[in-house]
Amino acid sequence: MATVADIMDSDPVSVAPDDDIKTVLDLLREHDLPGIPVVDPDRKVVGIITESDLVISDEDSDFHLPHYVNIMGGIVFLESMKHFEERAKKAFAASAADLMTADPLTVTTDDEVSTAARIISEKHHNRLPVVDGEGRLAGVVTRVDVLAALTGS
Repeated sequence: MATVADIMDSDPVSVAPDDDIKTVLDLLREHDLPGIPVVDPDRKVVGIITESDLVISDEDSDFHLPHYVNIMGGIVFLESMKHFEERAKKAFAASAADLMTADPLTVTTDDEVSTAARIISEKHHNRLPVVDGEGRLAGVVTRVDVLAALTGS
């Protein structure tokens, strides 16, 4: 059975956590990519930015503070601040680290193609970062790569 190393793009475009949003957008546009891995100085995958990270959905477009009550001069929030904080961080993102989804799903170079296919299918991803044994970016595998390998195309 073929491994992910056999079908991956072994020279993927990536960004650093401190790269600005313009750099991220320019690379996505220049390379016609739907997503890009975020790597630290040692090339370890720390996140991924996909098209969905770049869009504020209709449900998130109503950007307001969570409901709260004022009790004896103090504010008590009636819902979690975590969702609000995550939306605010992405809405006002200045760097790749602000925008990325941390700790993304990955596959290793030694994984079988069927493993990548299962993850892509179950998690509805179009691309997965491929890492070596030390968690460093080794490539990217896409839904199309997997389908081609599984169908012998």
